[in-house]
Amino acid sequence: MKALVMTGKKQLEIDDNYKKPEPKPNEVLVHTAWAGICGTDKALYNGLPGSADAVPPIVLGHENSGVIAAVGSDVEDFKVGDRVSVDPNIYCHKCYYCRTSRPELCEHLDAVGVTRDGGFEDYFTAPEEVVYHVPDNVSLEAAAVIEPISCAMHAVDLLTTHPYQNALIIGDGFEGQLICQILKARGVREVTLAGTSDDKLANNRKHFGFKTINNLTHPEEVKNDSYDIVVEAVGLPQTQEQAVEAARRGGQVLMFGVGNPDSTFKVNTYKVYQKQLTIQGTFINPYTFEDSIALLQSGDVDPLPLISNVLDFAHVEDFVSGKLGGISKAIVKVAGEEA
Repeated sequence: MKALVMTGKKQLEIDDNYKKPEPKPNEVLVHTAWAGICGTDKALYNGLPGSADAVPPIVLGHENSGVIAAVGSDVEDFKVGDRVSVDPNIYCHKCYYCRTSRPELCEHLDAVGVTRDGGFEDYFTAPEEVVYHVPDNVSLEAAAVIEPISCAMHAVDLLTTHPYQNALIIGDGFEGQLICQILKARGVREVTLAGTSDDKLANNRKHFGFKTINNLTHPEEVKNDSYDIVVEAVGLPQTQEQAVEAARRGGQVLMFGVGNPDSTFKVNTYKVYQKQLTIQGTFINPYTFEDSIALLQSGDVDPLPLISNVLDFAHVEDFVSGKLGGISKAIVKVAGEEA
């Protein structure tokens, strides 16, 4: 079978004779339809950590969808032909964090497409416990990005939301745009997206009716002390500082953007005290797939207008290396809807 293998730091190679995996008793074999490309994939390609360390040779692709091609002897809830998406994160269920209801902080996290082969290949395996049925009215293309939707869902779950609130999302990457949709679905009164791409901002105004601000050319439009919820979805010190300033009294600041491991930002501790701010981090997606699938099924979240590029294996490295720019969200067509 064909696979795109990360053989080393900044090295991706197409292998036309990669060994097709066999599912263990508790696993399913998935014929890959689509696989999303995430900022984490870019980090792993560049030798930086993701949710866990990726040790080459490894097949990336932790965002994926497909059709069950085989099931292990102990699998009960899936059969050949089922349309599925896979939550990549496999928890140990034994460590301190798993046993205190915080599995996202698992000390022994395993992950499809990070620590074990993922969706950048014709077939991959996954434990039954992390496999989810895709509803008939949801395309496999949309199902390929349930994982990033679920990360955005976990972030919003950490917030206290009310209909009277106004929210600011700083960062017009794929996740920032998804968070806008989820906050709207949660009933937040006004959602504003501040980004740097006029095309992305216009696309969100057109499809979803969000208020938008170009944070590069008109940062003054992001008013200090003005927002009940501020989500920083960039990961840069300047936007992290901006997020704290933008929050109003009693506001919540969610740090979603993944910064450089060595980066820091300054915060005025008196303002945190005076405004009684809540500043929250967020990591991966513990058990948020069902909610994310429900949002897709209902149409309350629609990722398809945000997908700008469909790539094949030969062009993935151009994207993750930075040679291919101007992309809102890229996914890889492996077998497509015909899987």
